[in-house]
Amino acid sequence: MGVQPTVADVARVAGVSRQTVSNVLNSPSIVREGTRERVEQAIRELGYRPHASARRLRTRRSSTIGIRLDAMAAGISGSIHDRFLHALTAQAAERSMRVLLFTAQDPEDEIEQIRRLNDAADVDAFVLTSTFHGDPRTEWLIDNEVPFVTFGRPWGVDDINDPRHHWVDVDGRAGVRAATEHLLAQGRRRVAFLGWPAGSGTGDDRRRGWEDAMRPVVGEHALQELVVTSEDGAPLARHAVVDAFGPVLEVDAVVCASDSLALGALLGLASVGHREVPVIGFDDTPVADAVGFSSVEQQLDRVAAGVLELLLGETGDSVVRGADSAHRLVTPRLVVRETRPLLHPDPGPASLPGRHQETGSRP
Repeated sequence: MGVQPTVADVARVAGVSRQTVSNVLNSPSIVREGTRERVEQAIRELGYRPHASARRLRTRRSSTIGIRLDAMAAGISGSIHDRFLHALTAQAAERSMRVLLFTAQDPEDEIEQIRRLNDAADVDAFVLTSTFHGDPRTEWLIDNEVPFVTFGRPWGVDDINDPRHHWVDVDGRAGVRAATEHLLAQGRRRVAFLGWPAGSGTGDDRRRGWEDAMRPVVGEHALQELVVTSEDGAPLARHAVVDAFGPVLEVDAVVCASDSLALGALLGLASVGHREVPVIGFDDTPVADAVGFSSVEQQLDRVAAGVLELLLGETGDSVVRGADSAHRLVTPRLVVRETRPLLHPDPGPASLPGRHQETGSRP
């Protein structure tokens, strides 16, 4: 391994003092533009990287982002939170930032953990997941002027554009609309929607995408006939689909609010002899790939990038809240697969784990 370049090496190449190099690294605004550009060019040529520990001592910044490790990361949708954490950690490391994971039993306990970490200066900013209307965590962070970004929008009418609440979310409405339009383009006209009971911010948003696409096709009054609701989980969704459609099928495709619901729909349709009906899920979990049904991918790499932009600016490596807007809405991507017939259409409930996990928000 070669010798790492030092501040003295950068100073020598740029023809400046070591203090000037330090100023460029820590307080670039006080350095004249021409001098700053020479130092930055020398840094790039040498491949110099500031020592993170030394910088933390000088600046009293932890270079750390805190995020709760979600205890609900289980079932079919359980990989989503893990994939987001992986993307956030990898991209933060590229900006010389670390991610600290902590646990909490409920929102009140999470506030206490955030308070403790903030008081000890162990964390510079926080990322919240599973947001919901009236979330006390965001209220506490705003009141105490602690930098944060949420993965998941606030669902209140008055706070979605609050400049104090920075958020990134996936445009579930656009994703489900694209999935429905894909089926309509194939000549399907009675496309049903299988979603969660009303009152879930994320679920209601996804249902609106289906309504946007279907309303011009079937009219407002016929929409309700094509809606089936179920709590998340393949066994529950299977029974809901069988109860709603039965052997006399009056739909020719199903769009779902999650992959757990989609698997249940496939099992239910297969159990009454309708294995040819296409089903599209949401989240593009490994189950969608393994079973072979289409699904909407959230593009979690882009979500993580948006979170860091709102905290650090486009290219920064310290918390500055430098973004020009308070939120990012990421457009998901439809992953189209040819649905494969299920070999075992009626497994027992115990063999079908699947819990509702809304990645960015919750009811």
